[in-house]
Amino acid sequence: MLSFVLAESGLELVPNELWRKPAVAADARRRGKEPGGILLDRSFHHSAMAGLREAEKRGRPDLVHAALLSVTGAPLYLEGRAEVLVHTSTGMVVEIAEKTRVPKNYIRFRGLMEEALGGRSEGGLVRARPMGMRELVGDLRPDRVFGLSVLGRQETAEGLAREVASLKAPAVVVGGFPRGHFSKETMAIINELVRIDLRPLEAHVVAARVVYEVEKAEGEFKD
Repeated sequence: MLSFVLAESGLELVPNELWRKPAVAADARRRGKEPGGILLDRSFHHSAMAGLREAEKRGRPDLVHAALLSVTGAPLYLEGRAEVLVHTSTGMVVEIAEKTRVPKNYIRFRGLMEEALGGRSEGGLVRARPMGMRELVGDLRPDRVFGLSVLGRQETAEGLAREVASLKAPAVVVGGFPRGHFSKETMAIINELVRIDLRPLEAHVVAARVVYEVEKAEGEFKD
């Protein structure tokens, strides 16, 4: 079972220090919700996020959505040979039940994440709870943790996949943020830091490449 982790993801409800900001208040009114019950989204709340701590990593639920679609639509996941977890920059972990597909429509996805982060869960398929990276990895108990970063050693996606496929319970960690690098907390749980391209790639591109190559590599091991 491959554990695919989106780490420090820009997925969170609007923090209370932004509730009174005009951009947030207007968006909440338009949607008929309280400010604290909607996702922080830079597309709508850019002006409100000025001065927010680590703002460059936050407010990008669209990146998380795209990465989740890349993983949950793959045969490796649909056949129960991979799981995906979302760790947020604010110290929450969103768990998705085995073989559950996330909505392809972003508006439906946004509503699902708002319910989960707000303590509600649609049929128990998605739930969120406070958890740091160290605790998460402790729960997963992986053989080895691979982190994908431009700061890592150069490796091809195929080479990384062969390493991953050779293990019983590997974990692959990809940043769920638009720019920047892993925090010290995340780096502390990574055994191998790897880069699969000379350029920084978005999370959904990395996810699609890694999952596909692991599928191929597992086939080779079976043969």
